[in-house]
Amino acid sequence: MRTLYTQGTNLINLPFCHCSQSLSPNPNVSFLVPSTHSRNSSLKPFSISFKNSLFSPIQASSMASSTVTDATQKPFSVLFVCLGNICRSPAAEGVFTDLVKKRGFDSKFRIDSAGTINYHEGNEADPRMRAASKRRGIEITSRSRPIKSSDFVEFDIILAMDKQNKEDILEAFNRWKFRDPIPDDAHKKVKLMCSYCKKNSETEVPDPYYGGPQGFEKVLDLLEDACESLLDDILAENKHIQES
Repeated sequence: MRTLYTQGTNLINLPFCHCSQSLSPNPNVSFLVPSTHSRNSSLKPFSISFKNSLFSPIQASSMASSTVTDATQKPFSVLFVCLGNICRSPAAEGVFTDLVKKRGFDSKFRIDSAGTINYHEGNEADPRMRAASKRRGIEITSRSRPIKSSDFVEFDIILAMDKQNKEDILEAFNRWKFRDPIPDDAHKKVKLMCSYCKKNSETEVPDPYYGGPQGFEKVLDLLEDACESLLDDILAENKHIQES
């Protein structure tokens, strides 16, 4: 177990794996998890005052309608999260991106991935994961980054690869919400990836890092199953994606 520090004095205790021999064996080693979300940023609801306004009620109404239209045209954003963001979540990002492109909705989605730790930040995905995905015609091009508080605002859904990932994400949310302008109900965006599986009964996507080739193939089997159902659910609940 390692103790991870966010900005300020917030503490997040997360399980740490994917270690190299260069790391200290001391179990109390501390790692800093940077948050790029500005403390000074703010989210303001759209509002129009007719009093002393330069706009007429008709113009103001038109502006409000335009804002609603912009909201429906905004790409649906999906974030996949695992521990180090070098195996499962970048693979999920690749699988889902490939599926969305094949269905012709690539301009309607924003797809990204992140990790609950920053140890691999800036690194490419594990070469074994990239090779396994490439054999299925899926390219993984992302680089690892840690999850940040603004992700709870910017993304419509956040998919955790396993139950521990989900707990860590929610723990980070509970700490960040007192510091940053995050909606109180943003935690509802966090779902388990395997909750979308239809062909497999697993409840978690296992971490293949310390296993053999079969582990990476199993991950891809689960992700292809879950991503298919995930996309179907998103399209069913967001009719404007297909209609626009």
